[in-house]
Amino acid sequence: MHDASADTQHDLPAALRGDLERAGYYPDLVFDVLDVGVGGEQVVSHLVHAETTFDADEVRRHVTAMVLTPTRLVVAHADDHAPDEPEAQSGALGAGPAVGAAGEATSFATAATEAVPIAQVRSVVVNHVVPTPETYRRGQGSRDLTLTIGWGAVGRIELEPAGCGDPDCEADHGYTGTTTADDVSLRVSADADGEQAVTGMLAFARALSAATAGRADAGQRAARR
Repeated sequence: MHDASADTQHDLPAALRGDLERAGYYPDLVFDVLDVGVGGEQVVSHLVHAETTFDADEVRRHVTAMVLTPTRLVVAHADDHAPDEPEAQSGALGAGPAVGAAGEATSFATAATEAVPIAQVRSVVVNHVVPTPETYRRGQGSRDLTLTIGWGAVGRIELEPAGCGDPDCEADHGYTGTTTADDVSLRVSADADGEQAVTGMLAFARALSAATAGRADAGQRAARR
């Protein structure tokens, strides 16, 4: 019988493995999923972001791991699911319910990757929050970062009633709005996540911005900072 595990290269950087371990969310699963998505390419930079949310009396976990290669942005998502969720009733992949050894419905995790060619990345938005900006000094860094990356798979449209310059006009001018690419958006705070999380996100954003500008060498230098 062919051993599928032998096809996995497991040559991802030790730093990426360490960040997955620190995130504490099924690191072996996320590592293997990323390994398939990266496909043996060199890893220029990476970012691992784990978040915990509270839904009524349940604790929900989610991890996003992004890997930048010389040609692609590989994004992995992993979630856990309770036995009574719809996915558990029909099976994560439509192959029947998720059941344990005793035949009872059991919790499970889903993980998926998306590989986006660098040329298709449309926007890299980095929102900085700096307290007491009057005392800010060059190189001091931000305390709060939000990284939003768009490549056209997911868009958000915000509409509002259109108007004109006449304050007495009662005509219907229809609607106006904006379309925003928002495929993935991650936020870290130095106070909540630590200084290292902010520094890591900034380094990844710098490397990705350099890559989208066609400056692969610059991206690799940024990732090593």
